[in-house]
Amino acid sequence: MPIERTVYVLDDDEAVLRSLERLLSSANFEPVTFERADQFLAAAMGFKPACVLLDVRLPDTNGLEVQAQLTRMRSDLSVIIVTAQGDIQTAVRAMRAGASDFIEKPYSDHALLGAIEATFTKESQITGDREGADAVRRVASLSPRERDVLDGLMAGRPNKLIAYELGLSVRTVEVHRARMMDRLEVRQLSEAIRLGVVARLRPG
Repeated sequence: MPIERTVYVLDDDEAVLRSLERLLSSANFEPVTFERADQFLAAAMGFKPACVLLDVRLPDTNGLEVQAQLTRMRSDLSVIIVTAQGDIQTAVRAMRAGASDFIEKPYSDHALLGAIEATFTKESQITGDREGADAVRRVASLSPRERDVLDGLMAGRPNKLIAYELGLSVRTVEVHRARMMDRLEVRQLSEAIRLGVVARLRPG
């Protein structure tokens, strides 16, 4: 049975939706787009098990509220949250609420398609339990100070504030941050944040 490659997109910018339709179609996804949250939620019960691309900033509501309503209705959809650059706290809240991933604006086509492709790969090849165990393993490899830095980043704090709270220089925090990324085997801060959230959410 072939894997469904439908991607449901909610964004209030018509130009963005048209651009995403072209991009997703070129990558062999089937885009279904919505400009309004009420229309999106009204149609959600009829969605195929698939991926949802959800913008946080919407005119009459926000993506986190839409995510909460969608989660109550459907548990079989992988949600990717699109956030403003540097809005880590929103991303953490989204993932704690069950989002599969998040991506920051401005994003590249490659990054967006990679995040979407990963949701389908995870659904078909990796169980949530295995993913959680891997996140716990990676986070456990951090030194206490590297873990402090990760916790600060997950709280949305900049390097300067983390340095002040830990009694370190900004340069030292930057070194710990770089080592943390190496130990976690990631290149992007969003990947490190994701691992931290998944590890925290794992039972036991």
